[in-house]
Amino acid sequence: MLNPVKGFLLEYALSVPPLVLAFDFNPQQITRNRSVTITLGSTPATRGGFDFFLPTETPRVSQGVSLEPESFDVEILLDATDRMNDGDAIACSLGVEPELATLRSMVEPKTQGPGGVQMLASLGMGGSRAFQRNESASVMLFVWGTHVLPVFLKTVDVTESAHLPSLVPYRATVKLTMQVIEGNNPFYLMEKVRQTAFAALHTGQAAAAAIGGLL
Repeated sequence: MLNPVKGFLLEYALSVPPLVLAFDFNPQQITRNRSVTITLGSTPATRGGFDFFLPTETPRVSQGVSLEPESFDVEILLDATDRMNDGDAIACSLGVEPELATLRSMVEPKTQGPGGVQMLASLGMGGSRAFQRNESASVMLFVWGTHVLPVFLKTVDVTESAHLPSLVPYRATVKLTMQVIEGNNPFYLMEKVRQTAFAALHTGQAAAAAIGGLL
């Protein structure tokens, strides 16, 4: 059996309370999605029916095509069983409730106070739960192995599967959907450098193999 490694979700802000979720992360699969939207109709690309002959013509053909941000779907298991068996007082009384509360706080609106410190908008006793003009979503860092990706949490789907006699959950499966924040930020730029370097490495290896096959 493979040993799990730690994954993290970190709120990239001065926040009250500071939000960090650590979890054992060794999933059987991760779904990564990037899609392209093709706008049909009267665009420079459609004149001539997308016809092209030379590589210099391909920029015209690709007009009207936009790239959607990459998204991740991952499933994690929050389980307090081992900590309960070790006599951890918090786990024995609260199970995984603190972790679930942290996730709920990560997707709730935030307001910014003095000094740039952010706090849950609901602590202001406002009547509305929707995002207002002076409220913002949290920017999260998804730390996975050597990857550090800035993301927005789009959905958090929790399935509680075991409870203490007090009905507090001590085991829950959480499905997370995250959208990568693609732009001029240090985390995404570093990821693009990694991607470019690995693509160049693969291209070099593939080209060498192809040339070797021709000789």
